[in-house]
Amino acid sequence: MSDIPFEQSLARLEDIVRELERNELDLDRSLRLFEEGITHLRSASAALKTVDARVQQLVEAADGSFDLVEFER
Repeated sequence: MSDIPFEQSLARLEDIVRELERNELDLDRSLRLFEEGITHLRSASAALKTVDARVQQLVEAADGSFDLVEFER
């Protein structure tokens, strides 16, 4: 899977959904768009999991400040 930026994957997914909702596509084009959408969905999901792991490692120090502890990938 390529490292597509989250925002780019999300924008492309929105475009794909709009195109599929028009109901003017032949079956072959619909299937190609669906496959592309799955690729973007997986990329966006992986990006969110990475961010979630980083957020979970945010630790509040005794003085009330926050430190982000690096995590192993």
